[in-house]
Amino acid sequence: MSATQPERPVRPTNPRAPAGPGRSPALTTGLRTAALRLSALTVGQAALMVGLGLLITGPGQRVWPLSAEDRVNEGFEHLRTGPLTDVSFAASGAGDTVTIIVITVLVCLGLVAIPRLPRWRQAVFLAVGVSLQSLVFLVITVCVDRDRPEVDRLDASPPTASYTSGHTGAATALYAGLAVLALLPGGRGRRHKVLAALLLLIALLVGLARLYRGMHHPTDVLGGMLNGALSLLVAGRTLLAEGTSPAPAPKNAMAIAQEMAAEGAQRVAGRTVVVVNPTVTDEERRETLRLVLEQYGHHAAEFVPTTVDDPGGGQAAAAVRDGAALVVVCGGDGTIRAAADRLAGTGVPMALVPCGTGNLLARNLGLPVAPAEALAAALSGTERRIDLGRIEGDGLPATHFTAMSGAGLDAAMLENTGSAAKAALGWPAYVVAGLSSLRAPRMSVSVRLDGGPVLRRTARMVLLANIGAVQGGATLVPSARPDDGLLDLAVFDPHGPGGWLRAVGAVLRGPRRSGSGPGGVGAPVEYFTFRRAELRFATGQSRELDGDPVGTGRRLVAEVRPGALTVLLPSGGE
Repeated sequence: MSATQPERPVRPTNPRAPAGPGRSPALTTGLRTAALRLSALTVGQAALMVGLGLLITGPGQRVWPLSAEDRVNEGFEHLRTGPLTDVSFAASGAGDTVTIIVITVLVCLGLVAIPRLPRWRQAVFLAVGVSLQSLVFLVITVCVDRDRPEVDRLDASPPTASYTSGHTGAATALYAGLAVLALLPGGRGRRHKVLAALLLLIALLVGLARLYRGMHHPTDVLGGMLNGALSLLVAGRTLLAEGTSPAPAPKNAMAIAQEMAAEGAQRVAGRTVVVVNPTVTDEERRETLRLVLEQYGHHAAEFVPTTVDDPGGGQAAAAVRDGAALVVVCGGDGTIRAAADRLAGTGVPMALVPCGTGNLLARNLGLPVAPAEALAAALSGTERRIDLGRIEGDGLPATHFTAMSGAGLDAAMLENTGSAAKAALGWPAYVVAGLSSLRAPRMSVSVRLDGGPVLRRTARMVLLANIGAVQGGATLVPSARPDDGLLDLAVFDPHGPGGWLRAVGAVLRGPRRSGSGPGGVGAPVEYFTFRRAELRFATGQSRELDGDPVGTGRRLVAEVRPGALTVLLPSGGE
């Protein structure tokens, strides 16, 4: 489960880099690839939005007749009162052009000027997301002509057509973009989540204000929200997701990093081994990581590549045998799991450098997902001991997992996700594969926890969890913690669309944590905690470990190994 991650420019003094000023060929190629991807996705977005507009104003009126939208517009008009009109004026103002430009410029300048290491990628993401929305909006207004609602409008009508709502689109791009930045790894505490929710609420209020003030039809507002969301998706896929190259940092960025390291870093005794998955860490990225290591006193680090036959375990074991004081692991969840399996119980600390599609352990530990930033955060942090899950089954030799193991729908989803889809879409590829796996039959499973009585259940999927959050910020197992000395079991068995909605509600509410007990027999989701679990399936089921399929089987036995793995984490991390 791996894909490339964006990185910072190569150290100019690298002897293997081309002489003279300017960017390295690898960086230039990465920037060109990112620009081509951005252009292609933007054209696709514009075509989609224009197509939807022509559908709404043409054949779509048979499905959603204009009279229905007129009734909504008239309903908002009848709701008008003095105080509500004042509120709507303020909400609408949060999406006007001047406000959007000023906030975007100020935030981007803050991201670059305030942190000691400028957050160029985040600043470029926000600026590109807001700009793309405006560009596509202009294309839409040229191609789709739609009159504004026939109600008393509280604002002067701009020269653009009614479809889409420019205020709503711009507000969605800006405020939802800020919410994304607030929820990036390293900022997922309760306060950040509340802030993200408030930012999303602003975008929603802008859309409602435009309806209240009679400026747009409902589908215009929905179209604006979609345009803003797609702009962020395109910008994020190009600038924040794996496999892209960020905008180049200014010349003084490395100087700032060196000063920061010189203040607190000391020479590190002992050997440092870096286990790298070569499919996700090219020469440029390795040199950038080498520079970060040297800045923190880890000199002459040895880079050891993984292979198809040995995805990281053998390299980590050899590093321990040869006396390594630190093992840095660069790869996806599979590479990190393989290395952690051999580092378990050794006391040799591991620094995680996430370079994959999911990066579940790194995200749950509060590490940045950008490799160089994650490595710097780890090296400036402290040692922490986290739990591992030891697992075995029929056809599955005993090994460890760091994040989650499971059987059923999630494992089938992973089996059905091709490498090409992951490279093109990132983690949303799993969602697409999951939708195609929903028709799989239920499984019958018997569960014995900590030697207790056997529990018999039907289920869509079962998860054995050491951590709680998965891709996209969703928390499937709210009580799971990587350092509580316990593992969590989640049994998902929703029936029909209503069952899935109740399952989502149960996940959002979180379980009532107990030593080992059900959240309610027959509920769409049941949660248990345990130290040892035995699962037996009536028929062979797809199984997975930390996102990697491990074949079908009818048995899984898992137990917790408290504090088995020593990792370097930022101070105050998970």
